[in-house]
Amino acid sequence: MSDSEETPLIPDQRRELIVKHLRRESVMSYHQLTALLGVSQMTIRRDIAALEAAGRVLATPGGAKISSRLSVEPSRLEKSTQDLIEKDAMAREAARLVSDGMTVFLDAGTTIQAMRPYLDGVADLTVVSNDLAVVSSFLDHPTVDIIALGGRVEKANQSTVGRLAALTLRELSVDVAFLSSSSWDLHRGVTTPAESKVELKKAALEVASEAVLVAGASKYGTFGRYRIFGLDEVDVVITDAALSDSAASGIREHGAALVLADPGGAARAAG
Repeated sequence: MSDSEETPLIPDQRRELIVKHLRRESVMSYHQLTALLGVSQMTIRRDIAALEAAGRVLATPGGAKISSRLSVEPSRLEKSTQDLIEKDAMAREAARLVSDGMTVFLDAGTTIQAMRPYLDGVADLTVVSNDLAVVSSFLDHPTVDIIALGGRVEKANQSTVGRLAALTLRELSVDVAFLSSSSWDLHRGVTTPAESKVELKKAALEVASEAVLVAGASKYGTFGRYRIFGLDEVDVVITDAALSDSAASGIREHGAALVLADPGGAARAAG
C-alpha cells in the first residue's frame, strides 16, 4: 500500500513524505516515489521542483536526492583542479562589479582568485584578502593597494582564519565583499565544516556595503556543520549556469540578484 493510503494527501503532506523517504534512502527515482505515494509522475516532478526551490532536496536525472553533508573542507590542491571553466566564468562576472577606486574583500578560494586577470584595468583598487595566493597574485598590479589579513594560517587552503583575521577586517570599510563557499543551499544558507572560517566571513558581511556570494552550482545542496549566513543576507549570488531552474527560482524569491555565469558566452541574470 502506498503512503497516500485511501485519502489523498495535500501537497505539503506529500512533500514531507518525499523528504522523509529521501532522508532514509538518500536518492530515489521518480518511479519509486510515484509508486510509494500513489500519484502521477508529473505530480512528483512538481513536488520535487517545489522542494528544490525551497532548498530541501536536489533534482537528479530521473529522480531526486537529499542534500549531502560536507564533513571536511576540500584542500586548495583539490579545488584547483575542479570546474575550471565554470570558475573562470563566475570570476569574470564577479569582476564586472568592481570599478575604479573601490575597496573590495576577496575571500579565500580558487574561484575568487580567478578574478585577478579581469581586474588588470581597474585603477586605484584596494584589495583586502585573507588568501595568501590572492595577495601574491596582486603584487604585480600597477596601482593596487593590498591589505593582507593576519591570523592563523590554514596550510591546506593557504589562507588566514580565525579571530585575529576577523579583528583586522572589522577595522575596515569595504565597498564589496566577494565571499566563497564549498557548501551552500537555500534551506541552510552558506555553511562550512570548519569553525575557524565562520567569524571572518561574518565580519566581511558586517563591514561591506554590498555582499556577493560566488559559489559553483556543483557545491549547491551540500552543507557543513556551521552555518555562516543565509542567502537572504547577500545582495548578489553568482553561480554557474548548471544551477537548476527550481533552485534559481528559490534564490530569486529570497531577494538576492542571481547571475548565472555561462562559460560559453554572456551571463544570464535572473533577478
